[in-house]
Amino acid sequence: MTDMPNSRDRDLRRRAEAVIPGGMYGHQSVGLLPEDYPQYFASGEGAHLTDVDGRRYLDLMCAYGPNLFGYANPQIDAAYVRQLEKGDALTGPGPAMVELAEAFVAMVTHADWAMFCKNGTDATSMAMVTARAHTKRKTLVLAKGAYHGAAPWCTPRPTGTTAEDKANQVHCVYNDIASLEAAVAKAGDDIAAIFAAPFRHDAFIDQAAPDPAYARRARELADQTGALLVVDDVRGGLRVARDCSWSKLGVQPDLSTWGKCIANGHPISALLGNDKCRAAAASIYVTGSFWYAGAAMAASLETLKLVRETDYLERIEALGDKLRDGLAERAQAAGFGFRQTGPVTMPLFLFDDDRDLRKGFCWSSAMLERGVYVHPWHNMFLCAAMTEADIDAALDAAEGAFKVLKREAPTLGPVEKLAFLAG
Repeated sequence: MTDMPNSRDRDLRRRAEAVIPGGMYGHQSVGLLPEDYPQYFASGEGAHLTDVDGRRYLDLMCAYGPNLFGYANPQIDAAYVRQLEKGDALTGPGPAMVELAEAFVAMVTHADWAMFCKNGTDATSMAMVTARAHTKRKTLVLAKGAYHGAAPWCTPRPTGTTAEDKANQVHCVYNDIASLEAAVAKAGDDIAAIFAAPFRHDAFIDQAAPDPAYARRARELADQTGALLVVDDVRGGLRVARDCSWSKLGVQPDLSTWGKCIANGHPISALLGNDKCRAAAASIYVTGSFWYAGAAMAASLETLKLVRETDYLERIEALGDKLRDGLAERAQAAGFGFRQTGPVTMPLFLFDDDRDLRKGFCWSSAMLERGVYVHPWHNMFLCAAMTEADIDAALDAAEGAFKVLKREAPTLGPVEKLAFLAG
């Protein structure tokens, strides 16, 4: 695609190399995707994206999660624009901040208060300092490979950080109770918090639902040690439940972090907490020039209204079941071991015997060519703007992509840009 004559994507990449370090950075860089994936997009509408060269895709990435009710949702965007016209970033917040905090407290069982910020990393970092302020301790227990953001204390790429940035951390294996107990014991009297993802959604490996016994034990250990239990719902929030994700297991955290889709793509994230840690949250210093801007809060209020008043979650779960069943049938017919893990609303696709992702890259590129944007190693997202016709189109594309893979498989070479996986 980027080798097409007169490709605008190719031209933008060339220009970016001169003015942006590395040409592109962060999780939306296509540096670790197949070569034909576009880097730049012109627009989004509903469940579809259009790239700068005019190609339209059914988007199963949903902007890496923020798209819950459809790109350019008229109801949510109208609320954003109404507030924008009145004022956005002002010398102080508007009524929407209080109204949004009230809406979250009413919706999320464990929450007695809410604080707002801009990115998921802001929210998880606020949870960390709140836990340390509450306990007067330093050590965090985290699952190996879990992603909690891009600050120096949690970034998965250590370049430019120091060992001290990740000091006072002990790691366990997700869903392994004995490992969790050992990590808590190692933290000893210095444990401040146990961090947990709503399910295991590490990159490059199969996702896994949380074991209810593991979740209950995390709660018990937090209570026994005086630590705070933190559920990082930045990725899974509102796609697993209308409440905190672990509420489905009967486990309530002390703190939960939210972001991505809580304003359907408008920039806002949140830290929610219970009364136990209210005083600690009031004592920390966290702020940002744009954290109190009202337009995103108005969009979030409208998003939460749709969460409360529509069957959006049941619909995307039904679409996810349809997609999962249809892909399994087509993969089996083509003779491929094709693993689909995670919630049906946030699927991950991986092939058996594909450690270096050569099959995944080939299949994903074939899907892209057929107008469906999938990711070869990151979990994806379904949104409420998708329809049964969209899922049918995705399944038709998948059938064609499996045929391409069957034809090309004998000649596929290793994916050199992912050589680190072999190690």
